[in-house]
Amino acid sequence: MNHRVVTVFGGTGFLGRRVVRRLRAGEFFVRIASRHPERARKLFGSDDPQLQSVEANIHDERAIADALAGAYGVVNAVSLYVEQGRETFHSVHVESARRVAAQAHRAGVERLIHVSGIGSDVASPSLYIRKRGEGELAVRAAFTDATIIRPAVMFGPDDAFLTTILKLLGRLPIYPMFGRGLTRLQPAYVEDVAEATARVLQGTETHPITFECGGPRVYSYEEFLRVVAHEAGLKPKLIPIPFAAWHALAWFAEMLPSPPVTRNQVELMQVDNVSSPEMPGFGELGISPYSVEEMLQEILWDH
Repeated sequence: MNHRVVTVFGGTGFLGRRVVRRLRAGEFFVRIASRHPERARKLFGSDDPQLQSVEANIHDERAIADALAGAYGVVNAVSLYVEQGRETFHSVHVESARRVAAQAHRAGVERLIHVSGIGSDVASPSLYIRKRGEGELAVRAAFTDATIIRPAVMFGPDDAFLTTILKLLGRLPIYPMFGRGLTRLQPAYVEDVAEATARVLQGTETHPITFECGGPRVYSYEEFLRVVAHEAGLKPKLIPIPFAAWHALAWFAEMLPSPPVTRNQVELMQVDNVSSPEMPGFGELGISPYSVEEMLQEILWDH
């Protein structure tokens, strides 16, 4: 077993690609396991001898086992936000998470980090949140000492959250809010979450632990929209729209090939996305997280 090899499932994704870069900066040999290895070569080039790109489908036991051969650590950063065909919340967040954890245990991998999300709860009425919670239990059942990282909603230059809000604020003079804009959010900068993941792997703790990674400030959804609009020099009129209306709209939208809003997203916006003060987080890993205000100008520049 090579103590410097870490396999990253989902290593070409929004968080995964940043985890790969942080691990390389920490002098790990990184094996990027994804369904599209050519994406990894585009993202990272092919001239780094400490980076290996392998094709691996998380629904395939054999492919997972091959990707884990001889690895010291594994990061499962695979996530799904819209169900499509066999890619369901259950198949990805529960079955495949269990598969990766079980194969990691079988291969003698020492460290497993499973990326979940704040609020994961097996009792939630939201299918997405429920399956995230079931996934955590499945991972711990298969790999007792797994570390679970629960980020708050993440933002960054190429995200699907903040950049979408910026686009809509720029285009719509009247902005329809989810409910009355009271849902609480604690957005985390994606690079901070990637750094947290790398630091966990560099640390010596091997007992099961869960980190909740929320940014430095808690906003109501309305406050968040006003902060983003202000930083972008915009003055939209914010109009509250009842969640029942959003659910109906999303039901119709899901009939489209690329729905602009899904019922799952509406359900997520009805639940506070805030870290628990009782849970370890960025502070315990020695990270001072960046705020939305600090990073917004850079994101606006890219945008």
